[in-house]
Amino acid sequence: RMPESVPAADGRQRASAAFFLSFLSLVFSITAFSSSYWCEGTRKVAKPFCKGQGKGDHCIRFNSPDANSSNAVQYIWETGDDKFVDQKFHAGIWYSCEEIINDEGEKCRSFIGLTPASDRGVLWLSIVAELLYIILLLTGAILMAIEMCYYSSVIDGLKINAFSAVVTVLAGLLGMVAHMMYTTVFQMTVNLGPEDWRPHTWDYGWSYSLAWASFACCMAAAVTAINKYTKTILEFKHKRKTLERSLKIKYKFPDQ
Repeated sequence: RMPESVPAADGRQRASAAFFLSFLSLVFSITAFSSSYWCEGTRKVAKPFCKGQGKGDHCIRFNSPDANSSNAVQYIWETGDDKFVDQKFHAGIWYSCEEIINDEGEKCRSFIGLTPASDRGVLWLSIVAELLYIILLLTGAILMAIEMCYYSSVIDGLKINAFSAVVTVLAGLLGMVAHMMYTTVFQMTVNLGPEDWRPHTWDYGWSYSLAWASFACCMAAAVTAINKYTKTILEFKHKRKTLERSLKIKYKFPDQ
């Protein structure tokens, strides 16, 4: 009994590990898909005029005591780079947000509307691929959960295990393609997007890292599921050969 219980326990551990990795990948992908921090950076924008007696480094000051008077000659102290301020922004698949200078809050715009018309089709393909990626991840996680709770037939469990592994591998491939397409679209938008949006400096944000972490967990879950399937098949073949060998010995020496 001991040799049989050990592989069974090992199989349950592998099934649990595959389910945990798949579930983690699903949570990461949904979080990244719904957030707007795939890319972060700054834009150089002209400083707004200081209102009233407002002073600070983020607005342009006048030397006139009456800035609202149209008859007063207004001189701006700032020259050159002092006229500009770095405005932070962050963008995702759905929208791009930028801070409001000298005020609280953010102003958001649809990222699809900012994308050049020639690359908008690629962005929609990326969105569809991301949605399929999430659906396949969910399907794989459900199948792995069913396999963990399914004890009536080992053969049926193997079939579920094989199907969940295939689904998870397909999900990983779709996720990789979707992330790469979005990266290409964002870089094209930086070069060809609207003048009032193009960033001065930018880098990938935590959502982008989370999306690729989801892909890594997805592929790890697929490898774990395939490894469990392969190991179970090898165990069956080994038991079959052992049984055939014992039967041959029995028929060869019937008296013993």
